[in-house]
Amino acid sequence: MWIFKEKVIESIDDMPENTFGFIYLVEHIPTGRKYLGKKVLQFTRKLPPLKGYKRKRTVVKESDWKDYYGSQAEIKKLVKEGKESDFKRTILKFVPSKKLLTYYETKYLFINGVLEKDNEYINDNILGKFYRKDFL
Repeated sequence: MWIFKEKVIESIDDMPENTFGFIYLVEHIPTGRKYLGKKVLQFTRKLPPLKGYKRKRTVVKESDWKDYYGSQAEIKKLVKEGKESDFKRTILKFVPSKKLLTYYETKYLFINGVLEKDNEYINDNILGKFYRKDFL
């Protein structure tokens, strides 16, 4: 279950119009460790054209955001080993575009100093350019 300002978010209809994705914080309650990231709400896929047509088809599909906890290996391991009640999932900000989604994720990662707080955050890199190991 996702929470935004103490309100449960269960579907895309519970979000502001024109939301492309969101910035989120997942907390593993038993350890107190956190993971900060971004999630896109829908994917656009190009499919081959139908027989007799030349244009590729475009299909929009809802992402797995309802069941999503994070992409980092350690958070995936914690999810697999634990149960849903071990986690608190909070939406920090709804974002209207892909570019702003990356901007706000990066902003939140730097503001919270995720690479410098080894015992607090699970995140181990920012944009694949800045790594926790660089701070050790």
